[in-house]
Amino acid sequence: MSTPEELSIQMAHHSAIRSMQRIVEQQASASPETEARAGVQQMLAAGRVLVVTGAGVSTDSGIPDYRGPQGSLQRHRPMTFQEFRYRPEARQRYWARGYVGWRHMDKAEPNQIHRRLVQWEETGKISGIVTQNVDGLHQQAGSRRVIPVHGDLSIVRCLDCGNSENRNDFDLRLQAANEGYLEAVEIDPAAVNPDGDVELPQYLVEQFNMVSCLRCGSLALKPDVVYFGESVPVERKERIAALEAESDALLVMGSSLAVMSGYKILLNFVKRELPVALITNGHVRGEQKATWRWRVPLEQALRQLD
Repeated sequence: MSTPEELSIQMAHHSAIRSMQRIVEQQASASPETEARAGVQQMLAAGRVLVVTGAGVSTDSGIPDYRGPQGSLQRHRPMTFQEFRYRPEARQRYWARGYVGWRHMDKAEPNQIHRRLVQWEETGKISGIVTQNVDGLHQQAGSRRVIPVHGDLSIVRCLDCGNSENRNDFDLRLQAANEGYLEAVEIDPAAVNPDGDVELPQYLVEQFNMVSCLRCGSLALKPDVVYFGESVPVERKERIAALEAESDALLVMGSSLAVMSGYKILLNFVKRELPVALITNGHVRGEQKATWRWRVPLEQALRQLD
């Protein structure tokens, strides 16, 4: 019979599975294109626009999205926090696959969308960015006011003692422990998932040698990202709330807002009766509440905006 703690873990895991399987379907028609473009331009001209970005912003950098037609959820279910925390074999599988996938993620570079957002920040059009992406490309492009709501793949943290380590330094330790491993692996870069994970055969997972925490020796090391089934840190929520409070409009780019961390921001702006614009090639959770819905590829939209 399961203990109360085990039941709680199982419930959190199942809730996480339901969240990642959420399908965002059409809830409202797109706005007329000229009207949507004018609305977004008007917001940017007034300034103090908070931008929320999702995986669609990074696809032109070679990183796939989650929920699009070619998204990684079509072929891969991300690991939940409960699996990662309580199943050592799941961590072994993640790090073997993540070690290989990091070769691709670390080479990704900012694209024109990231660079345009830097320009908008420098000219006072936007107040900041809340990104659901964990690739660090906004910061690499030069954006200064960025809150990565789901964390950053470039940091590794110990679940037992809290010690953190730069991912590149951690990767060097993995390379030393796994000489010749990468040469035995052939992958299609297009198969790398947004969290740096990539499919590997089980025999390669078993051959992978994991390294331990530099402080306490634990093997419970995790990329400093928020997994499905894990809560966004309170300090990060407070920073997002402060950025919301100083913003007069919301612009969502390349996100379906399927998870609550992004959807809640939209609800907050709607509650304050402030303008909300969506630029996406798909559908957005709560899109019927938005002021403007511009369904267009992001790069095409940016060519039409000052």
